[in-house]
Amino acid sequence: MHKHLPTQRQLEFQSWELGIFIHFGIRTFFEGVEDFGKDKMSPTEFNPTHLDCAQWAKVASDTGANYMVFVAKHHDGFANWPSKYTDYSVASSPWMDGKGDVVRQYVDACRKHNLKVGLYYSPADINCPIYEDEKAYDDYFIAQVTELLDGRYGEIDMLWFDGCGSENHTYDWVRITKAIRDMQPNILLFNMGDPDYRWIGNEAGIAPSPCFNTISEIDFSIKTKNRIKVSENGVWLPAECDFMMRDSTWFYSEKNAHTVKQPDELVGIYHYSVGRGANMLLNVGPNRQGLFPQEEVTSLQGFAQRIQNKFSSPLASISRFSRKDNSWQCQLAEPQLIDCVALQEDIKFGEAVESYRILITPYTGGNDIVVYRGDSIGHKAIARFPLVRTANVTIEVTSARQDVKLKTINLFA
Repeated sequence: MHKHLPTQRQLEFQSWELGIFIHFGIRTFFEGVEDFGKDKMSPTEFNPTHLDCAQWAKVASDTGANYMVFVAKHHDGFANWPSKYTDYSVASSPWMDGKGDVVRQYVDACRKHNLKVGLYYSPADINCPIYEDEKAYDDYFIAQVTELLDGRYGEIDMLWFDGCGSENHTYDWVRITKAIRDMQPNILLFNMGDPDYRWIGNEAGIAPSPCFNTISEIDFSIKTKNRIKVSENGVWLPAECDFMMRDSTWFYSEKNAHTVKQPDELVGIYHYSVGRGANMLLNVGPNRQGLFPQEEVTSLQGFAQRIQNKFSSPLASISRFSRKDNSWQCQLAEPQLIDCVALQEDIKFGEAVESYRILITPYTGGNDIVVYRGDSIGHKAIARFPLVRTANVTIEVTSARQDVKLKTINLFA
């Protein structure tokens, strides 16, 4: 069987685990406008009077995020930087007398807070008059992306391509991705063109089980069930789980602050994303002043505290386990309450585990009891089960496609 391996950059991406998505732009100032709506949104309304990207970055860092992805251009075509190729940008707004650049402030804030820099650029553009002329629009696409990637903003770690709206449009991806990679050799592309990582297939932040890194097809957009073939024999494409903090809007709304997901739900999504080997990308829509709303900030603080409380101090780690064949066993000094095991494969060698189970010996003695059955591990699997008292824990790999190399095992209560 062909062994599929991640690139060095994919390994780095998977280690980042948690990111913050930021939807901010002309839509922020037009309550209730829908994607691909016919509403005319004048740039004269764009005026975030207290824009503070450093606040965004500090909240992200305090939450435990390692990267951010900022919407430089959404489907509406409004550029959050002074693009030479359109009048529909911050340069036509009253904000900073038309001399502002949100992308500049954002990338500077990311670097100040040691966050990897991601930019979202919508290939679909309902405002561009030449969008239907595919060849002419390819030129426009490359020209705008060049403004973002030619070095004026430094190294960009990720470029996020949203398939939404592009279901019936053909782009010259060979030409586009060559231009991108010539400018930014280390960049990670999301889901389109020549992708380095992929969309999970929903906007709820939930990965399927199993969630293997090696796949041959990817989901394209929320608007179609059609999938795109990326490889005959499979290719390593880690997954990212994006979702809204509010029930139904990516951009800020004054009407739905009561729907902000609370810390316990965020912890659940964390287990369904990071806990299934995918990255978690949590969206916040800054308000019309240009700040993360307090409701989101408070919820993120509670989420970060819960993750810290749960995972900062393992009861035992892999050094306490002895391996025999595909079984790892840990004997604790005395019975402990346990309800969670976090596992990681050393994925630079690929992913081996197809199924595993966790067994405990009852603290009073007797035959081992299975408390959990799982499938893929990959970068990380967080196995949760009802609290149980035991001094003996066994991890048993029941099916593997190659030699198993576990990098970490951590027990938690």
